[in-house]
Amino acid sequence: MPAAVEVALVCAVAVLTLAAVAALGYRLSRSQRDLGSDAERAAYATLHTASLASRHLRAGLTPAGASRASRHLRGLLRCETLLMTDTAAVLAWEGALPDSSMRRERILVASRGVLDSGRTKVFRGPVLRALGLQDGGELLICPLRVNAQAVGTLGVFAPSISAGLIRATNDVADWVAAQLELAELDTNRALLMEAEVKALRAQISPHFIYNSLNAIASYINTDPQRARELVVEFADFTRYSFRRHGDFTTLAEELQSIDRYLLLERARFGERLKVSLQISPEVLGTVIPFLSLQPLVENSVRHGLDSIDGEGRITISARDAGALAEITVEDNGVGMDPEKLRALLAGHADGDHVGLRNVDLRLRQVYGDAHGLVIDTAEGAGTLITMRIPKSQPGHQA
Repeated sequence: MPAAVEVALVCAVAVLTLAAVAALGYRLSRSQRDLGSDAERAAYATLHTASLASRHLRAGLTPAGASRASRHLRGLLRCETLLMTDTAAVLAWEGALPDSSMRRERILVASRGVLDSGRTKVFRGPVLRALGLQDGGELLICPLRVNAQAVGTLGVFAPSISAGLIRATNDVADWVAAQLELAELDTNRALLMEAEVKALRAQISPHFIYNSLNAIASYINTDPQRARELVVEFADFTRYSFRRHGDFTTLAEELQSIDRYLLLERARFGERLKVSLQISPEVLGTVIPFLSLQPLVENSVRHGLDSIDGEGRITISARDAGALAEITVEDNGVGMDPEKLRALLAGHADGDHVGLRNVDLRLRQVYGDAHGLVIDTAEGAGTLITMRIPKSQPGHQA
């Protein structure tokens, strides 16, 4: 696969992982004809295709849903043929390779080995011929893991399976698995709290996705190496944000993800975005709820730079405060009316700061009301957000 195609492929898959946001209610307000540049039209088309695929998986891994979703997934992966199975049958067969009951049986034989091991596998040459698949090309099969259990597989046929295609297909398989997990949550009221946690994990601003893609696209012709680096950072950021194990992480890991996020924002804002870090090394190992700090930083970027002219300044600090780790995020943005903020945190109003409410709720649920967010703000005066996390948490592990 040519290098340029691989870069575009990884871009598409990175966006695909964020289609859960669209499935949870986000709709693009601008029609395609309003998007003037090639980069804008490409970003719109990719997000739209991803949202089309996501809606067909919300009922779970069904033949009808898998078949309809596969039409969109194949276009994003640009493969010759795309397959999807559960543990007992081939549910979807989309592409140029002729479908037949014999081929389906042999695909199932190959899939069972992937289901048993839970690991991605590439079938080439003699191994592929031993399965009775004499059609040329190569076969890649990835497991679909839901709650640590392989419930199906995603497979692609291509003339050649490159490293880029393997990585892209694995990311698509992870995204499909995340959609299947959401389907389980939709049908199980007893897991309502877990559904709220997953919604928080998926709450990455669609504007950030769109703007990051445009920033990456702007470098493709002028600085291809920079574009490749940004694609990798974007993929790593989304992979961390959508990881499916554990509700806790360390402050160090969360800060590493935030660094990737800010790197992507700097590609868009350049020198307008100024970030200062004041981190005490002794609190880096503190366990915090997963994705509890990143939404606060994103809130500061959106309201500390997107909404003002001139330079936007953000300061992230973390210090040892006895039995607590005190973490703050401060910006020089437009601020907010304290009464409106109070209503939003109480659940009595909607607005652009819903990420703050979700983080505040999680902190109170985990540590008690005394550990909710402390927010100092006023219109035109910026915002200072403080969270205080116990350093000793015997029941929580990152």
